[in-house]
Order: sequence, then structure tokens, then C-alpha cells
Amino acid sequence: MILILSDRRDDAVALVLPKLERRGARVTWWDPGEFPARSRLTAAFADGGHRIVLDTGAERLDLAEVRAVWRRRPNAPCPAETVTDPSHRRHAVWQAEFLLDGAWELAPARWLPSRREAERRAHNKIIHMARAAALGFRVPETVYTNDPAELVPAYERAGGGLIAKQINSDEFTLDGADHRAYTTVLNRRHLTSRHRVQHEPVILQPYVPKAVELRVIVVGERVFAAEIDTRASRTARDDWRHYDDDRVRYAAHDLPDGLERACVELTASLGLTYGAIDLILTPDGEYTFLEINPNGAWGFVEQRAGLPVSDAIADWLVAADRTAGDTADHTAGNAADHTADGKTDHE
Repeated sequence: MILILSDRRDDAVALVLPKLERRGARVTWWDPGEFPARSRLTAAFADGGHRIVLDTGAERLDLAEVRAVWRRRPNAPCPAETVTDPSHRRHAVWQAEFLLDGAWELAPARWLPSRREAERRAHNKIIHMARAAALGFRVPETVYTNDPAELVPAYERAGGGLIAKQINSDEFTLDGADHRAYTTVLNRRHLTSRHRVQHEPVILQPYVPKAVELRVIVVGERVFAAEIDTRASRTARDDWRHYDDDRVRYAAHDLPDGLERACVELTASLGLTYGAIDLILTPDGEYTFLEINPNGAWGFVEQRAGLPVSDAIADWLVAADRTAGDTADHTAGNAADHTADGKTDHE
């Protein structure tokens, strides 16, 4: 059994689901945002064992049968609308998350990309940049800080070619509208307002010249690299996430064997089975590491560069489901053999 945890409107799941069905997989797609308002979860312990049952409202699922979990883009737990007091709602969410985390920990499953805490840790740019540097990736000189005194020296070390980025990319509200901060190329005018840095930590890096940017998708041991040429776009030139698709060129890219292997090693070293790695290929042919997103977007890699990421995800989930099932059957068989020999599991 494969369990997919994601928003019901997730286009990525919609791409993979038909391929899982064609492979004959049993699949449940559930969003934790439906819990506890519209779903039920029970963990019960007795006689040295336990059972964990998820009632989605459409089906009852014994988590002991789940062998592969794709934690894609789940929503946070959401209390029923009848719980109106904000403090009560926060309390209900906390209790729900506590139960969910425990249930997932006990499920005998393999996870893509990982359980929540491992993903959260791997998402931290400071942690994964240190890991990338230790594995031999070329990384730009980088400062993470909220100290205004760091800005001018970083600007001078970069020869005036300095960029600023968010430590954690997230949307926020500005003048009542949703807003996202993109990579900003700094100039001397920014230095005069450097005191603002104290209010929120930022990332400071020298501007890395690019031939192309790369989004590298790792699924288990498989690697798909898409090059993103933004030079013809004024809006996406410094940050391809502006998605100026009419002017940006996407294509498959062949990574050097050693770098491809390093991408797999970096992903695995962070406790992940999936990762979206961002690199820059400079005009002189050097690959520079920027970051890894444990649950980064891949749909445009498939659609624009023609790389079969959805097939790789479906293959991984089906293989994990079968492998975990075989392991469980083997363990149960060994237990039965020991019992037949008059021995217990502890001997």
C-alpha cells in the first residue's frame, strides 16, 4: 500500500497517480489538512503490540499495511470550523501534529523524501551548505547574518557584485497583497540602509556569473538535470523563479559522472530519498552549488525539459512498497520459524 500525503489540488500528484495505477499499485491520497476536522486517527496499544488506523472518511487504512509514503505537500492539521477560539485552534493543531508524528514514526514504510523532521532539518540552508562543502561541491563565499556591520565588508569582498537572498523562501503579506522576496542584486544605495538587516537574517553571496542555471532532481539513485537559460529574460535573469517561460530556455543537461554521484550522496547524507538541487554552471565551465530543496518543484523539469521525473517517482514508490513488504514477510517468516523451534524473538 502506498500513502500519498498532499493537498488535493496538487498537480504533481495528479501527474504521478495514473502511473502508479498503471503499475497496479494500491494507493491512498490523503491530506492531513483534513485532520482532525474530517478524518480520524487512532493509535492503540495492548498485549505488547499496537494498531494505528486512519479513517479518511472514504476508507479505513491500517498503517501496518503502508509500505511507502510520499510526503509531497501536505497541509497542516485543521480543526473543525466549530472550534472558533484562536487559542483553542492552536491547541488542537498542536495535539493533532503530535499524534500524526507518532503515527508516521511507527508506520513500517519508506518515505519520499523523508519524515517531517528530517525534511525540516535538511531544508535548513546552513546545514545543507555545510554538507555540500564537505562533499566537495564548489560553494560561493556565503554569509548568513542579521548584523548590519557585515554588509559593507561582504560588498567589498565581492567587488561590488553582491546579492541578498532570504534564508527561508516564504510568502508574506505586503500592503495587503501576497509577496515573495527574490534574489536581489545589491548596489551602493542598499548600503545606506544596511541598518535594516538587523530586523531579519539574510544570505549574502557574491554574484556568480552563469552560462545556465541547473535544477537537478534526485529520486533515490536516479538523477535528472535540467538547464535553465535565463539570459534572454530581464525578469528571470537573476532568479529563474520568476518563471518567464516565453523567454527562458529549458533543456536536459548531462552532468559529469562525479557530480551526478555527489548529488545522490548529498541527498542521502541528509536523510532524504528525494532532493531538488540548484547549481550554476559558470561561463568557464565550473559548477557552483546554491542549495537543495528536500521537496522542491519538478513539474517544469518534466514538462519543459522532457525528463521523466514522474515515472521515476512512481517507480521508487512501487519498488519501496514491494521491498518493504518483502522485508516484513521475511521478518514474519523468521518469527514463525523461531516459534516452531520453541524459541522466542528475544533469544
